[in-house]
Amino acid sequence: MSAKLRSNRHAMHMSTPLTSGSFMSRVLPVLSVALMLGASPVLAQSFPQTPDTGDAALASQPALTPDTQAPQLPPLAEGILVSVNNDMITSYDLKQRMLLLIVTSGVQVTQENYAAFQQQALNSLIDERLQQQELDHWKVKVTDAEVDDEIARMASQSNLKPDQLLSELKRVGVEPATLRAQIAAESGWNQLVGGRYHSSANVGTAQVDSLMDKVIADGQKPQYLVAEIFIDNTTAGSPANALQGAKQLRDQIAAKVAPFQAVARQFSNAPSAANGGDAGWLVSGNIEPSVETVLASLKPGEMSEPIVTKDGVYIYLLRQKTDGNADMVFRLKQAAVPLPANASPADVAAANAALASFRSRVDSCEAFDDLDGKAPAGVQVTDLGDAQLSTLLTNYADALRPLKNNQVTEPLRNAQNMNVLYVCDRQLAGDNALSRDQVENNLVNQRLSMLGRRYLRELRSTATIENH
Repeated sequence: MSAKLRSNRHAMHMSTPLTSGSFMSRVLPVLSVALMLGASPVLAQSFPQTPDTGDAALASQPALTPDTQAPQLPPLAEGILVSVNNDMITSYDLKQRMLLLIVTSGVQVTQENYAAFQQQALNSLIDERLQQQELDHWKVKVTDAEVDDEIARMASQSNLKPDQLLSELKRVGVEPATLRAQIAAESGWNQLVGGRYHSSANVGTAQVDSLMDKVIADGQKPQYLVAEIFIDNTTAGSPANALQGAKQLRDQIAAKVAPFQAVARQFSNAPSAANGGDAGWLVSGNIEPSVETVLASLKPGEMSEPIVTKDGVYIYLLRQKTDGNADMVFRLKQAAVPLPANASPADVAAANAALASFRSRVDSCEAFDDLDGKAPAGVQVTDLGDAQLSTLLTNYADALRPLKNNQVTEPLRNAQNMNVLYVCDRQLAGDNALSRDQVENNLVNQRLSMLGRRYLRELRSTATIENH
């Protein structure tokens, strides 16, 4: 199992690179594992506002509460355990990290999972030391105010005030300095990676257009809104260890010992761990068949058994699913020729000819804007703004659905006129639909995430790491 402490912040912005809300989201090299199921983090959307059911209703409950008991760990050997270049990791450091992971995930350490839990806690400390050394080299500083802000966000997820959160952690054996040091290292690492690589992570208009087209096309297929936990074979040491670890985690979630989202933040090796396992909508056809078979058999609110894949083991929590044919919102401009319902065949032919001529000369929204409202005689031009597909006449909805940006319908007829419609933008309808800005920001952050993982792997490969 992999262990990472995370807070529950979902938003990603270009000004805050990587997953800026989680303060250990880059400490483990296992995050380099690809999402081999085809569900790109770029397509992830926020959990919907509709109520969850079953196990999903318990997914976001806080793991740390006033009832949380102080974990009892076996004694650790005293002294220095590992040296990372010139920095030392002591038994005290390891115990503090393990306590922090246990109480914030709700997972119980057992005789069966203790060794793997301890090793992954140690791995995360090693990577944190490498990050901090690089921050010192580049003189990247994190202010106390930035750390305080992150603690406040964490506290709010457990319905606590910051001082209450720190008091609860101290009550179960975790010193505030341990938490503050980890937050500072994570925040500083995000700043460093963003500063070094942001120009390399920029994306072009064509890339955003292509992904928006995919988002909309996928909206017409069956989809599954899921949270996930992924246990990587390499990190676990073997496929058998990964499966055993996944079974132990699932058992504790199913027994209501630990909330799914808290476990995902701490132990999942997927990039979605930063968002409590929120993998967004997985689209039929882009999912490994064995996984889709399981998801199709689940009801909303149910959790899967561990699913073995070639790279590791997944546990899915199905929040909702749809049959596809999603509604869309189009931003439209119109060129119209007034034409009453009882118009003569000659008038209909003339209107058709006028619009065909207009359409041949004005072939995009940009060309439409260049008219500046000045249309040929007999043609009226109008900016219609946003229109939802489900509210339009059937013939208009059918004509618009397959169109992409800057495409134009053939002449259409209604009771008042004959017109052509220009598609200037489109996106899926609904509160959870990705906007163009969100797609662009997510693409940038995905690239920064990849570059940050590569950076950390390079540091580890050149470091002197010795056991004592």
